[in-house]
Amino acid sequence: MIFGWTLATVVVVLAVTFVVARSLGRHNVMDVAWGLGFAAVAVVGYATSDGDHGRRLLAVALTAIWGVRLGAHIAWRSRGGEEDPRYAALLDRAPGSRDAYALRKIYLTQGPIMWFVSLPVQVAMLEKGPIGVAAWIGAALWLVGFFFETVGDRQLARFRADPSSQGQVMDRGLWRYTRHPNYFGDACVWWGLFLIACDHWAGLLTVLSPVVMTFFLVKGTGKPLLEKGMRKTRPGYAEYAARTSGFLPLPPRRLPPRRSV
Repeated sequence: MIFGWTLATVVVVLAVTFVVARSLGRHNVMDVAWGLGFAAVAVVGYATSDGDHGRRLLAVALTAIWGVRLGAHIAWRSRGGEEDPRYAALLDRAPGSRDAYALRKIYLTQGPIMWFVSLPVQVAMLEKGPIGVAAWIGAALWLVGFFFETVGDRQLARFRADPSSQGQVMDRGLWRYTRHPNYFGDACVWWGLFLIACDHWAGLLTVLSPVVMTFFLVKGTGKPLLEKGMRKTRPGYAEYAARTSGFLPLPPRRLPPRRSV
């Protein structure tokens, strides 16, 4: 059964990632494995299912492209670095072994989420009917999300590589319209994958999967933690946040002129 195979895939991905993380002394390797894990789940789901071939191919291709790109981007961004400050702060609270604590708080938390969020992809693999309108709308939404995520990441990478940008706030390109084009894109990708499963009523039952992903991006470990650090390290971030949408791309707000004292 596909669900058993995909669950086993998540376990293998977590186990391999944990071994690699211990050897490197950095558990932020899990961030690289996050996208690659979804890609692995999609590939295994494709190989162990018997649904419509066109839908299976569409689901595995879109998931793998997203996952591999995300994993490669994070690996490139964190190359040669130290432990992620988020993980370092978490592991500093470990009552005993840091590795055992990381296993409980990082891997055994993100693993079930990975499997649950990927349910639309798994269900899409089982649907017998041909690709319909909902799936094509989903593919279009995926393209929108992939554009925002990919272009947003590239724009931010160029900004960070510019020495004159040190200490400044990125407010150009897509970042002028949303403070998190990559997170917005991520959400669109997973709502698009959900729609690919919605040509059949069974796909509708997986609606909580994109809801959970969006929640973590907007209210959980994504946007709130990142902005908390930015407000402390970037003097102009509060003003940027006041004029720029927090998630959905919108025209910048006009701020009232500053009063002279």
